[in-house]
Parts: sequence; structure tokens; C-alpha cells
Amino acid sequence: MPYEAPTHTVERSIRATTGARIIAGVDEVGRGAWAGPVTVCAAVTGLRRPPDGLTDSKLLTPRRRTELAAELERWVTAHALGHAGPEEIDELGMTAALRLAAVRALEALPVRPDAVILDGKHDYLGNPWQVRTVIKGDRSCVAVAAASVIAKVRRDAMMTELEAQSDRYAPFGFSANAGYPSPVHKAALAEWGPTPHHRMTWAFLDALPRWRHLRKYRVSPEAAELESGGQLGFDF
Repeated sequence: MPYEAPTHTVERSIRATTGARIIAGVDEVGRGAWAGPVTVCAAVTGLRRPPDGLTDSKLLTPRRRTELAAELERWVTAHALGHAGPEEIDELGMTAALRLAAVRALEALPVRPDAVILDGKHDYLGNPWQVRTVIKGDRSCVAVAAASVIAKVRRDAMMTELEAQSDRYAPFGFSANAGYPSPVHKAALAEWGPTPHHRMTWAFLDALPRWRHLRKYRVSPEAAELESGGQLGFDF
């Protein structure tokens, strides 16, 4: 399917209106997964022409995505990843966990960005970061698209490595579903129950009669208020 290539339009606008020079594109992957971390990539690209075929990672085949990620990691000025694990997601809620992962990524960059382009309409970063949110930024903004591809490929690789760590994880098919709900994943959960890498506060456990007693609940009102969803709407 044809698509428009991302541009530096937003970056140029931020530079012109704020004087920012180092601008990071930020995107996440793993928000809707039932297992594994939420992963955020921060990428600084400058205004150079990106590699051909760059777009939202979800529009690319797995093979092309992997090839492009390797090219992007050499091409970007700088990039870094941050993760928030299942226990942190359970403790904090998704919005706060996203912020934690994003701050880890941004602070791991060799230079601190003057501004951040954040994919989506919600600013989950907040102060002290200067943020511009862009709906579908992973399709329209070069830096965000680059972050999208790198984050997806790196997290997928992490989930593949997790599956290979133990026979306990093999039935869940993490190498194919990356921790997202799939028929194989759902069947394994029903048979074997959740692993230490599953998000134990999430509603999918309510649909598992043998295992629903394992579900945990956050007790912090502050954490509950920060929860943005992402765990609902998946029915067995």
C-alpha cells in the first residue's frame, strides 16, 4: 500500500518557534501486550534525508523492518532505548510506566534534547521536557518513525530471546506474538498460567478460571489515576 514518506516539517517548526536544535523523536511499543516490557526509543536524526522506505513500523513487513532498523541505527545521530518491566507496569499503571521508560531512553542519549516529538495525542512525559505531540507522528515525522522502527525490532528481539531462555516460555509463542494476545498465547495462558513476565494487574486474568486468583490490584490511588487503559478490550 502506498504511503507518504515522513518529513522534517514538525522539527523545522519547533526549531523556528522555540530555537531548539537537538530534537528527539520518541515512540513506544508494547503498550497493549500482555507480557514483556513497554519499550520506548528516543531518536535524534537532525534534518538529513532518511533511508528509503522509512515509515511507521506497523506498515512494514518483519523482514523489511529488521533490515531498516539496522540501517537506521547506523544512520541516526543518536538513539537510546528505555524499558519499564511488567512489575513496574503493575505497580505504576501504564501511563506512569511509559513515562519511566521514556525518561530512561531520553536520559540515555549522549546529549539532552532541547525538545521532544511524542507520537500520539497525550503528553505522558510532561515537565521538564518540552514536548510536541503529533498524532500518527510515526508516519509523518522522520525522527518518530525512526524511533518506531528501532523500538519495535529491539523489543521483538527481546521477546524472542525470552522465549529461548526456558522451556517454560516456549508454549506462549513470544517469538511470534511478542507478548501480545494471540490464539497460541491465550491457549498457553489457559493451560499453564501466567509467567513472571506477564502483567498481573491486567483484566485478561479475569477470563482464566484456573488462574484468576493470581491477579493483583494496585492500591495506590495516584497510580490508578495515571492508568490510561491499553489493557481492556481483549476477550478470550
